[in-house]
Amino acid sequence: MIKKFKYILWYKQINAKDGALVGGKNASLGEMFRILTKQGVNIPDGFTLTSKAFWYFLKENKIDKEIKEIFSKFNPKDINNLIKTGKEVRGLILNAEIPKDLKRKISRSYAKLSKKYHQKEVDVAVRSSATAEDLATASFAGQMETFLNISGDEDLFKAIKGCIASLFTNRAIAYREEKGFDHLKIALSVGIQKMIRSDLNASGVMFTVDTETGFKDVVSISSIWGIGEMIVKGLITPDEFYVFKPTLKEGYKSIILKNLGRKHKKYIYAKNGGLKEVKVNPKDQLRFSLSDKDILTLAEWGCKIEEHYGKHQDIEWAKDGKSGELFIVQARPETIYNPKLGKVYQEYKIKNKKAPILEGIAVGDKIGIGKVHIISDVSKMNQFKEGEVLVTKMTDPDWVPIMRLASAIVTDEGGKTAHAAIVSRELGIPAIVGTQYATKKLKNGKVVTVDCTQGLSGRIFEGEVPFEIKEYNLEKVPNLKTKIMMNIGAPDIAFKSSFIPNKGVGLAREEFIIAEKIRIHPLALYNFKTLKDKKLKKQISDLTVEHKDKREFFVKELAEGIAQIGAAFYPKEVIVRFSDFKTNEYRNLIGGELYEGEESNPMIGFRGASRYIDEQFQPAFKMECQAIKRAREVFGLKNITIMVPFCRTVEEGKVVRGLISKFGLKDIKVYVMCEIPSNVIMADKFLDVFDGMSIGSNDLTQLVLGIDRDNARIAHMTNEMDPAVIEMITSVIKTCQKRKKYIGICGQAPSDIPEFAEFLLKEGIESMSLNPDTVIKTILNLSSKKITKTNKNKNRKQNNHGTVD
Repeated sequence: MIKKFKYILWYKQINAKDGALVGGKNASLGEMFRILTKQGVNIPDGFTLTSKAFWYFLKENKIDKEIKEIFSKFNPKDINNLIKTGKEVRGLILNAEIPKDLKRKISRSYAKLSKKYHQKEVDVAVRSSATAEDLATASFAGQMETFLNISGDEDLFKAIKGCIASLFTNRAIAYREEKGFDHLKIALSVGIQKMIRSDLNASGVMFTVDTETGFKDVVSISSIWGIGEMIVKGLITPDEFYVFKPTLKEGYKSIILKNLGRKHKKYIYAKNGGLKEVKVNPKDQLRFSLSDKDILTLAEWGCKIEEHYGKHQDIEWAKDGKSGELFIVQARPETIYNPKLGKVYQEYKIKNKKAPILEGIAVGDKIGIGKVHIISDVSKMNQFKEGEVLVTKMTDPDWVPIMRLASAIVTDEGGKTAHAAIVSRELGIPAIVGTQYATKKLKNGKVVTVDCTQGLSGRIFEGEVPFEIKEYNLEKVPNLKTKIMMNIGAPDIAFKSSFIPNKGVGLAREEFIIAEKIRIHPLALYNFKTLKDKKLKKQISDLTVEHKDKREFFVKELAEGIAQIGAAFYPKEVIVRFSDFKTNEYRNLIGGELYEGEESNPMIGFRGASRYIDEQFQPAFKMECQAIKRAREVFGLKNITIMVPFCRTVEEGKVVRGLISKFGLKDIKVYVMCEIPSNVIMADKFLDVFDGMSIGSNDLTQLVLGIDRDNARIAHMTNEMDPAVIEMITSVIKTCQKRKKYIGICGQAPSDIPEFAEFLLKEGIESMSLNPDTVIKTILNLSSKKITKTNKNKNRKQNNHGTVD
């Protein structure tokens, strides 16, 4: 019999083109089972009821016409009518009987699957797969039901009817309406797949693209203990991992981010079938649910699946607690970033200096404003009004009918790969998940602004905060002969910033990672075992729970922060500056008072290179070097180079350069900041030690003019265009050019002062590193001018650096 007329097909009989017959989910499973298992990707076997079986079921029970009649009265704008419609159709299906001949076919196939896995009645997952599902523009993620831990014929028949009925859940109807699908032309296929005993281990989801920005070179993995429905429903915050694809394919262990989640509960098998919720052992809550080996295996499989389909993928995986094996249990196209990324770059500017009242994990990159409406239970969703901010403990797919009406969504629990997060991205609605306290801190009826524009950090402000949106057509942004690079501090913004036209990163600051991610003085971590202050020791222990070795915590967090920036701009150069905290800033870190004194003028005190060679601080500098070494040699990010700040003397530079080599960083470019008059005056000697210079215009200006830029009474006198400063910069550019060494600038001035940027172009500087929000406007400004360099003899165009065509 021809395949399209069959009621049942096994995975080995199905390929990717069979979506109209078995739905997108089952078509993908069949394709992977046939082809990718030969490449080492584990897929549990199973069989499917085709769309032919679905139409046969409806027709034999004479309910196809009744469903058509019910939908003739459907009003999609009336939530109560939507609820009534769904309930009536589901009732018809659940009260119907599977035809006897179809039951016999199902029973025989189930027996065959049980025999393969050496079980009398094999435990299976019964999954819905709609014929309009898992398209490149609509995932239908979580809209239909899945029934887990099903054993025996009778329970299997009930689960199959449950799947068919779930084609008409309220959320599925609302989703189809949003996406413009005809409710009466979509069929449902049911997949019956061997269950993986992840209740005894871990499971989760994986995307082969960063879901927040569309950055294509990472695999994002979310992982929890137990069966994956817990993560799908957004009930907890999972562990999160990022793996960098380009260097993974070169053999590097490129796990560039590992974040521990809040995994306090899980789903396991219930004795009589189905699932039950239990608490996670406290020790397991504080350890990662995947080993590095498993993370890398999943990432490699994700890459194979993506390469096979030629599209970004949204994948579910599970680890069997009995065999210890990993399995892929389904894959679908990722629906947000599969369409070719647009050529328009949007830049949000929020005009606010107030502190947020609540923070969480940002989903999307927009801003939403509206009145808070706390909905405690899905049964109360008909109270929700369009334009309100939906606030709930957790979002799951049942909330779709009102999610599409919300100006923003805020939840206590959930991660960025929960189903509701996926759907909110598809709908283009900003969401902040995992706030822990939204339902307690936010008040009904109060206006709030939900800001998802600051990377992964989602912020909620009281009241209506003004903002503006600037749009740039990237196709109209010209190239300059001078390299335009970027200054990046927060790793969270690196992926998004990478889409801005750039030639790499001229300044990656460690300070943000240390202050915001690590928060603890490096020496307090280095000397943790000998700390006498019990209160301080407990505070540090609470922040570093996953690490017995507190030094490893510092190296890990710093390496991952640096790696995210390095990966975002790979293979372009990323210049990482060693830490340049002043004494008062180091003192503000946890434990800082033990190691930092008081300085009357820390701006010109114990900072930069003088710290690295100091005997007491040197262990902290060693940990910084180890972090960069890990990013380069373990993660494979050889595009990372380094820079030494505030180096006062050539002799100091030589000692630092020796320490860098001693601490394992060899065969790497080392630049020095040019921010002290001595750097300019002795530039030729400094270039004997270093591979080039980057001008720090902020410090250079204050030290040339003798102005403390932290002193408000005289700060107004700071002027990078002062003739003395200009003379200094001109001099050092000439020296570097003469020595054929790198010369760039990473100070604030070219970002803020158009005339200063024009001056730098005129002098033929090799690169300008700008703040991300000023890159495009600076390029457009400079490209509108003809800039030539003048020497003493004649006017001539500088074809190597200075001319803007």
